[in-house]
Amino acid sequence: MWGRADDDCYTSIAKQRANNFLNLPPDVALTTDLDAAMNHSDNIMIAISAQGIKDLAAHIAALTPKNKTFILCMKGLCEETGKRLSEIIESSVDKSNKICVWVGPGHVQDFTAGQPGVMIIAAKDRNVAKTVADEFASDLIKLYVGGDLIGAEIGAAAKNVFGIAAGMLDGARTPTLKGALMARGVYEVSCLIKAMGGDKMTAYGLSHLGDFEATLFSANSHNLTYGAEFFRAWKENRLQKSVGLAEGVSTSKALMILAKKYKVDMPICTLVYEILHENKSPLEGLKGLFLRPYTEEFRY
Repeated sequence: MWGRADDDCYTSIAKQRANNFLNLPPDVALTTDLDAAMNHSDNIMIAISAQGIKDLAAHIAALTPKNKTFILCMKGLCEETGKRLSEIIESSVDKSNKICVWVGPGHVQDFTAGQPGVMIIAAKDRNVAKTVADEFASDLIKLYVGGDLIGAEIGAAAKNVFGIAAGMLDGARTPTLKGALMARGVYEVSCLIKAMGGDKMTAYGLSHLGDFEATLFSANSHNLTYGAEFFRAWKENRLQKSVGLAEGVSTSKALMILAKKYKVDMPICTLVYEILHENKSPLEGLKGLFLRPYTEEFRY
């Protein structure tokens, strides 16, 4: 396991050989030498904040790795460009390297408690995804294989934005509207995926809808909790006092870039963006959203 020497999280784990979720087995080594870590294995798993991927990609590129498989165990988009995380890694490393994502419903608190889950490995080349899924197969997590990398990444990232919206509905004490949020949310995500060249049906799979459902039913969802707390803080006029951060905050910016670029109407994502970044009233915004006139439910 690699971490930065000046990172508090790494320092703590290196000292205690544990974090809030598990104790490290004695045969797991920790290092601040990224080159040494990458030379240890053909599979390089990355699990960091999405907005940190550019700096890490530059660090990796300087080491010129070849014939590695990068497994991105993270969800998000670059908030400045809208680029997918795999695009950022792919543009930084040699073409001999392979890239896939490991996404879908699941929270570390459940897995470390022994609760089984189902997730997906997706890559441009389905054979790459299958190889990774076979190698990491376990009784704890069943791994499906997908060849729609665009759809898997967009769906997984967008889930965090809708998780915030669902939390706001909880804060507003209108949880019944989460059914409409799910139905309409997955539809607008499917439209974006299609416009970007992916398979619109991927939005209805594990990477988006499956993960979204897990978010709604789990007390461990960071974005859901963030949305509810944001609404309460707004209602109590204490937004200036930090309510923390969630990955969906940055992702909402990225989705606006993509919606504009691909000319896709994304009213829910737009509303979340306006609430988080343009000081729109969440109460009035949510009311207006669900009073928004619709003529046809599906218009591909």
